[in-house]
Amino acid sequence: MIKKTILIWLQLCTVWIYAQQKPNVVFIYADDLGYGDLSCYGASAIQTPNIDRLASQGLLLTNAHATSATCTPSRFSLMTGTYAWRKTGTGIAPGNASLIIPQEKINVASVFKSAGYTSAVVGKWHLGLGAAGGPNWNGEIKPGPLELGFDYSFIIPATVDRVPCIYVENHRVYNYNAADPIEVNYSNPVGNNPTGKSNPGLLKVKPSHGHDQTIVNGISRIGYMSGGKDALWKDEEIADVLVQKARTFITDNKNNRFFLFLNTHDVHVPRTPHERFAGKSSMGLRGDVILQLDATVGAVMKILDSLRLSENTMVIFSSDNGPVVDDGYQEQAVERLNGHTPGGLLRGGKYSAFEAGTRVPFIVRWPGVIQPGITSDALFSQVDMLASFAKLTGQQLPENEATDSFDQLAVLTGQSKQNRIYIIEHAGVLSVVKDHWKYIEPGAGPAKNNDVNIELGNALQPQLYNLSADIGERNNVAGKHPAVLKELQALLEKIRNSHNERKNYSAPALRQ
Repeated sequence: MIKKTILIWLQLCTVWIYAQQKPNVVFIYADDLGYGDLSCYGASAIQTPNIDRLASQGLLLTNAHATSATCTPSRFSLMTGTYAWRKTGTGIAPGNASLIIPQEKINVASVFKSAGYTSAVVGKWHLGLGAAGGPNWNGEIKPGPLELGFDYSFIIPATVDRVPCIYVENHRVYNYNAADPIEVNYSNPVGNNPTGKSNPGLLKVKPSHGHDQTIVNGISRIGYMSGGKDALWKDEEIADVLVQKARTFITDNKNNRFFLFLNTHDVHVPRTPHERFAGKSSMGLRGDVILQLDATVGAVMKILDSLRLSENTMVIFSSDNGPVVDDGYQEQAVERLNGHTPGGLLRGGKYSAFEAGTRVPFIVRWPGVIQPGITSDALFSQVDMLASFAKLTGQQLPENEATDSFDQLAVLTGQSKQNRIYIIEHAGVLSVVKDHWKYIEPGAGPAKNNDVNIELGNALQPQLYNLSADIGERNNVAGKHPAVLKELQALLEKIRNSHNERKNYSAPALRQ
């Protein structure tokens, strides 16, 4: 009875703190960073002191997941609170895709806007821009982040290995020159720009598979592009540019409540670290850009400290999916791993239904609310960020919005280690994790992506793994536990056919 009373008192205190403070929020979202890529998650071949410091000052989650093993769908789910596999057109988006997030639906940006926050998105976007038919790179580029609720955006439209290799600031191409119009095509060559396939001698980084179309900054990309010479980015400078934009936004809004969604381009290919980091790791370019990512986190923390904003700012750090080593360029990334395992003890990686595809680093710091140095093994999904942000800012979501997203703020602040009832992972096939069991539905796709040397987790037979005894998913025990298999198959089918998971599960039922 006494313990229960104390728990209720602590929960009431926490609610009071949320209501009184409504902190600034900085969400740093890495790209293709693996569960085993950070020293605070056990890596020994590389050290990430800034991210480690963030973890030591807050909460480190060991069982947090992106919703998908690739970037566009995981970002869509995080932004909308709805699983991407429920909506067509949410696969890996080309660089000229139209906006895939419905403007009429609530999303993370609109939640903060409704709470009176000033918000910005800086860095990788990869959720499409413009109306049907794609963006007009030579005019006003909308709808986009501003139409979703952000007050400022400075974005990489897709990925650094895809054209167009430009930044878009709000509704316009950054450094646009009307005398040099931009054309982008993913089917046919445009203009006279050389390609990597026809002109390998012009390349400073050569492709290993694909990535052999238009050359920009000595690197051939996916897709064709012409024009926009003044607007082209220099890969080695991207991290610094994003930090500068983040610094300016935070400084300009130091007297406002703000939300910054900082999407780094590291550790995605092509890996082109600034000279400050080139050759500084023992793992080649992939290791160097992990150091660069760590420095980005350190720079953001320094900005907050210098403006005396750290005490009332929730800083979140995570990744959009699991790791991939060789993803299309000859960087000697595989040869220079030196014993490092980007997925840690997990099997698979980016693109994979196995755990390394979606189990990602996840760290939260909020001084005075989150006790320093906490580690939690609570089961958590990034699809819950939207509902959790709504709770953080004192809002209640309409029943028909963000229907896969549950309030998990108590988990994010270290007030609870209770699990979600289940999470769904997506990598072509769907998987469900409940308790310590994981079920992967049968799939007819290839067992392995030979280009990237990653096991995809596809099999014609059902797969069932006991994650508490077999975190590496080596022993399929579907035949030994038919009752568990049947239960999880039924649960996955129910979720697949559901139109409103938050309505189906009351708050008490969400907890184990």
